[in-house]
Amino acid sequence: MSSQTGLTGLNSAAKNLDIIGNNIANANTVGYKVGRAEFADLIASTVGAGGGASDGIGVAITAITQQFTQGGINVTGNGLDVALNGAGFFQIQLPDLTLGYTRDGQFKLDKQGNLVTNNGASVLGFPTDGLGNVTSSTASPLSIPSGAPIPAKATTSVIASFNLDARSPIAASVFPPLSISTYGTTLNGYDAQGLEVPITLAFVRVGPDPTATPPIPTDKWDVYDTSTLAAGTASLALDAPVGAENKKNFLADKKNTALNLANGNLNLSTFTNPGISGTVLPALVPLPSASAAITPPSTTSTGALFQIEFDAAGNMRPLNPLPPGGLVTIKLQSANAALAPVDVKLDLGKTTQYGTSFGVTKLEQDGFTAGGLTGVTITETGKVMTKYSNGQTLIRGQLSLADFRNVQGLAQVGGYWIETTSSGPALQGAPGDGQFAKVRPGAVEESNVDLTAMLVDMMTAQRSYQANAQTIKTQDQALQTLVNLR
Repeated sequence: MSSQTGLTGLNSAAKNLDIIGNNIANANTVGYKVGRAEFADLIASTVGAGGGASDGIGVAITAITQQFTQGGINVTGNGLDVALNGAGFFQIQLPDLTLGYTRDGQFKLDKQGNLVTNNGASVLGFPTDGLGNVTSSTASPLSIPSGAPIPAKATTSVIASFNLDARSPIAASVFPPLSISTYGTTLNGYDAQGLEVPITLAFVRVGPDPTATPPIPTDKWDVYDTSTLAAGTASLALDAPVGAENKKNFLADKKNTALNLANGNLNLSTFTNPGISGTVLPALVPLPSASAAITPPSTTSTGALFQIEFDAAGNMRPLNPLPPGGLVTIKLQSANAALAPVDVKLDLGKTTQYGTSFGVTKLEQDGFTAGGLTGVTITETGKVMTKYSNGQTLIRGQLSLADFRNVQGLAQVGGYWIETTSSGPALQGAPGDGQFAKVRPGAVEESNVDLTAMLVDMMTAQRSYQANAQTIKTQDQALQTLVNLR
């Protein structure tokens, strides 16, 4: 009987060595979970016995379980590598449509643009719109359109902020005139076909100007765009000599007024200094009031698109009256004459007037040209993000995770697990939701095998095997002694 007992010990020790060897072999396998042999003793039948101890008849391995402890996180820098840091499994669909679950986040794109594992299984996820909003709660294979570029989008809005120098002179009072581009900038917009269309914005200071007719008491600037630059340039060329002469006369009038008042001469018929040389030109014709600022540029005397005004703190006041939607519309005309002009909303809401140099603080537009796929990455929330050559990014889905009430009930099938009745049904969710782990992009989860512990366990299993072999050898010697009895 002891030979049979020793044989069970040999078999169990050998199986334990197999399990330990498999753990050691998979020490570098991404997502691998260490296995463990669980033993139980075998007892001889004691039917009819009145109690007491039963004879042991050996040992058996009753279960091989895996330890689902967290493995180390190894940063790889690969955009499609992703590691789970907590509970859950990636959901995959095998070529035969069987559902599987894995901790191995080494994903790839196949030639059709499908997100797959190294063994060709499709990675499952929730479909989303381009902004990342989930559109269905049913997980399906994730696919990245990679054959054709994303289409161009025409510019429909421009957001620009500037600081206009509060120290700058009134443009019409300077001769020769300032260039209309002194305070301005240019950015590229896009037409419906993705062709670049330059958008120029220029600012010309017109107030405060007491020499204007009527006088302008507030800080005002004319605003020009691409379509009105030529008219603004022509207006400055005509108005600058008039404004410069008006300014000179105005300053002389102020001086004469002060002298006459100081001398007690209160019967002043004119404040113009008769000693000023040169011809007094007609008064500069100012822009219409702000109420006309949003009308077509051709209705303004200088051709400006509209005017902006600043309060004493240097903040831009709302346009008066406000245009529909609170924003001015400018026209974007493509170089392609076959395309109709596009209405573009212009927002200058954060523009200021401080006593510092002119500067652009914000310049954005929402159009772009067509772009080809340049890369795919995965975010911390499992969003699959595509990057394109035109600088745009789109979200093409979100990884789905699964978890089980009894993970020990999962059946291991070569690099992944499948659901069983013991594990219970899969509970689905997204990374970071509830009990589910967050993911670490550009990293993988290492095996949780502790090599030091495995080597110690291997020596223990070896000694167990040797000891069981010794019991069989001893039993053999005892039997040989019986056989040799005369």
